Amino acid sequence: MTSDLTTGPVSRVLRMGMVGGGPGAFIGDVHRRAACLDGDVQLVAGAFSTSPARSRRKGSELGLSRSRSYASYREMVERECALPECERIHFVSIVTPNHVHFPVATVFLEAGFHVVCDKPMTLTVAEARLLKQAVRRTRRVFALTYNYTGYPMVKLARDMVDQGDLGKLRKIVVEYPQGWLAARLEEAGMKQAAWRTDPARSGGAGCMGDIGTHAENLAEYVTGLRIVDVCADLTTFVPGRRLDDDGNVLVRLQKGVRGVLHASQVSVGEDNALTLRVYGERQGLEWHQEEPNVLRVKPSGAPVQLWSRGHDYVAAKSPAAARASRLPAGHPEAFHEAFANVYRNATDTMRARLTHTRPDPLALDYPTVDDGLRGMLFIEALLKSARSSRKWTRVPAR
Repeated sequence: MTSDLTTGPVSRVLRMGMVGGGPGAFIGDVHRRAACLDGDVQLVAGAFSTSPARSRRKGSELGLSRSRSYASYREMVERECALPECERIHFVSIVTPNHVHFPVATVFLEAGFHVVCDKPMTLTVAEARLLKQAVRRTRRVFALTYNYTGYPMVKLARDMVDQGDLGKLRKIVVEYPQGWLAARLEEAGMKQAAWRTDPARSGGAGCMGDIGTHAENLAEYVTGLRIVDVCADLTTFVPGRRLDDDGNVLVRLQKGVRGVLHASQVSVGEDNALTLRVYGERQGLEWHQEEPNVLRVKPSGAPVQLWSRGHDYVAAKSPAAARASRLPAGHPEAFHEAFANVYRNATDTMRARLTHTRPDPLALDYPTVDDGLRGMLFIEALLKSARSSRKWTRVPAR
């Protein structure tokens, strides 16, 4: 049974626990910095590794007491629930490999804690559906860190599309090329490569699960449309690798919109070149993750416009973009701030739940369990399409 952890006074500062993110884990550090960026979240507990000694060592490095550096996530749930309400965590951040997301999220939700989870949400569609049921049953906040939706200019693009600036949408092109797995790093002792290329820990897809789902989510977030059909070609270029490292997908979205989505981790020379292009009857939009503070607006028959983050004209067009900006124009914001925007909206929503107040509508702009299920349905459809002789494979709505 879900316990009630929402009574009593709530400080502006929420207490966070973390599962995963131990020694050598890149994404754990990103989450910790992002969550605490605005000074209203404090990391107070964690089960940072499956090794109790490594978990305690990481806790010590982060300045946590030994009593709050737990040997396992199950011990963490049990002992946090036993603490006085004024000391226990308000929410947990899950930054483990994919196969651990579902059991950890479920046990914390059932214990009454809010959850922020890294993507993809689960290992399978079946787990994703069960997790969605758990979120609804427990009525806890569940946020998923599709962090690229946190960029101000992505929110501006979404609002321009929603306000009809582009006219009727026709086509989207989204690409996410990286080159870091062009060699078989999983055999060279690189931890991040090892679990991402292991079907038992990563799931049925490699590159397309890791970064292809970011491309899918970005396309659906900005257009407001679901991908309904896919025609996928998935390839494993590196000999001996067990999961795909490159994917090329034709997509059909709602309302007759067509698109192309490609993701690759063997594109030599590319760093993190996520790019989105959206084309309507009247104009197009173009956004590059490696130049995140600028949105290119391309009117028909007129010069390209460069909209820059932090200006009043952006705020007038998109209050969501203004809320997602911390610095004045000309002071670049990027990766950590985008993650922080997901955390800020999710934690502001948690505060509203904890104080039984209505959240700011703009605070509800964060990826949810529904987005996580969409990502898993997308992966399942890609894998089915890649194995099929049919041209198109349907992506279930839910």
